[in-house]
Amino acid sequence: MRIVCPWCGARDHREFTYKGDASAHRPPITATDMEAHKAYVFDRENPPGEHRELWLHSGGCRRHVIITRNVTTHEIVKTEAVGPWKKKLGNLLADEDPAQQGRIDEEVTS
Repeated sequence: MRIVCPWCGARDHREFTYKGDASAHRPPITATDMEAHKAYVFDRENPPGEHRELWLHSGGCRRHVIITRNVTTHEIVKTEAVGPWKKKLGNLLADEDPAQQGRIDEEVTS
C-alpha cells in the first residue's frame, strides 16, 4: 500500500504509524463525565467503507496526515495535511499526484 504524504510524496505504508480514528471527538479535558471519556477511548464503530484515520509519517517528515481509506478494499481515497500547514498547502492537496509534490514543497517553503 502506498500513501501520498502531502510533503514527501508517495511512500510505502511501512514509513507510517497508525495513530487512530480521525473522526473521534475528544470531550473537553475539564469534562467530569467519565463515561464520555471512556466512550472516547474505547467505543469505536467499525462500519465497512470509507473511514478517516490519523497517521504519523514516522519514517519521513514526522508530520501527521489524515487518510481517508476504504477499510474493505484498503484503497486510499484522500490524504490531508493536519495542523497549520493545511491552510498553507490549500488546494494542492487535491493533486495527490507524486509528480506534483515539488510544487507542494515550494509552496510550503515560500
